[in-house]
Amino acid sequence: MSNIYDEFEDLPVSLIGEIKELSKGLNETEKKKVLKRVKEEYYKSKIQPGESIGIITAESFGEPGTQMILRVFHFAGVAEMSLNLGLARLIELFDARKTPSTPLTTIYLKHGYKTDIDKVKVIAASIKETKLRDIVDEFSFNLTQFRIEAVLNKKEMRDLKIIENQIINALKENIAEVEIKVDGDSVKFKPKEKESLSSLYKLKEKLKDVTIKGIKGVSQVTPVKKDNDYVVYCTTDSLKKVFEIEGVDITRTTANNPFVVYDLLGIEAARQVIINEALEVIKNQGLDIDIRHIMFLADVMTNTGTIKGITRTGITSEKESVLARASFETPIKHIVNASLVGEVDNLNSVIENVMLNQPVPLGTGLPDLVVKMKEDAIKRKKEKS
Repeated sequence: MSNIYDEFEDLPVSLIGEIKELSKGLNETEKKKVLKRVKEEYYKSKIQPGESIGIITAESFGEPGTQMILRVFHFAGVAEMSLNLGLARLIELFDARKTPSTPLTTIYLKHGYKTDIDKVKVIAASIKETKLRDIVDEFSFNLTQFRIEAVLNKKEMRDLKIIENQIINALKENIAEVEIKVDGDSVKFKPKEKESLSSLYKLKEKLKDVTIKGIKGVSQVTPVKKDNDYVVYCTTDSLKKVFEIEGVDITRTTANNPFVVYDLLGIEAARQVIINEALEVIKNQGLDIDIRHIMFLADVMTNTGTIKGITRTGITSEKESVLARASFETPIKHIVNASLVGEVDNLNSVIENVMLNQPVPLGTGLPDLVVKMKEDAIKRKKEKS
C-alpha cells in the first residue's frame, strides 16, 4: 500500500511534517481531506515571480493606517489595563522602539494554578510591587528618641503573604544608615548619625518607597478568566523576573516588547511578537490585512539576527544600493560616503532604476533575454570577430 503522503510530495517537507504531527488520530480518508485542503491553500498563497510585494504591503497598510487615528486606546479585558493601540502602537512596533509606551506581560499559569483563584491571587501579589507605604497605617516622629515609628497593617500583610523578616531584610538591603527594631505592630527606625529634622523627614519619605515584595515598577496586576482558566496581566516588561515566579508557565508567558523577548528567547520569538502585536492592533480596529504582509515586515526587521526598525538608522541605512539609501534621507551624505570607498550600485531594485528612468526588475521587467546557441554557431561567431 502506497504512503498517503506520496501523492502530496510537491508540498514542502516542513509542511508535511506539521500535518503528520497534527493529524495523529485521524483515519486515511480524513488525512487525505486535510492534505487536499492544505495543498489548495498552499498554492493559493504562492506569489508570482517578480511580484512587487513591498509595494503591495505598503498599499495594504497605507489605507487602513489612516483609519486607525480615531481610536488609540484599548482595554485588555478589563478597564484597569489601558493599552496604547492603533496607529501609535504600529509606529512603535515598526520603528523598533526599545521601550513601549504601555508595556504589558501576559502571564499564563501552570496546571494546578490556572483554575485556583486563591493561588492566582498569591501569584498576582508576588508580582505587584508592594512598598512599605502600602502595608503601614501610620508614620510618626518620636523627637525625644530622634526616630521614626511605623504602625504595620497586619491584615494587609496577611493578604499579601508578607512576614516581618521580609520587611526587615528589604529595608536593610535598601537603607544601610538606619537601625531597625520591631516592637509588636510597629517598626522603629533610628538613624545611626543624629542630624537635623529635615534629614529625618527625608528618611521617612525614602522609607515609604522601599520595595518590600514584587517586581519593581509593576503598579497594576489583573487576573482575568479566559476559557475556564485564569490569565494574569501586568504592566511590566520584566519578563525574566516574571519567569522566576513559581507557578508561571514560561512556555506561554510573553511580553509585548520584542526586545525583551529577543534577549530571553531569541530572534524567532521576537519576530513572532512583532507579528502577534501588529495583528492584535489591526483586529482591534476591525480591519483586515493579509497576515503575509505583516510576516514580510517582521522578516525584514529580523532577518539579520537583530531587530531593526523601518527607519533611517534601521533597515534603510543597510540597503545594498547607494541610490536607494540616498533616496530616503540625507542623500549627500550617502553619495559622498559611497564615492570615497568606490562603492558600486548594481541597480537591482526599484528605486534606483526609477531614478535613472529605466525599466524596473519587477513583473515583465524581471527576466532577461536568454538565447541558446549551438556550438557551430558559437564557433562561427568567434571566427567573424
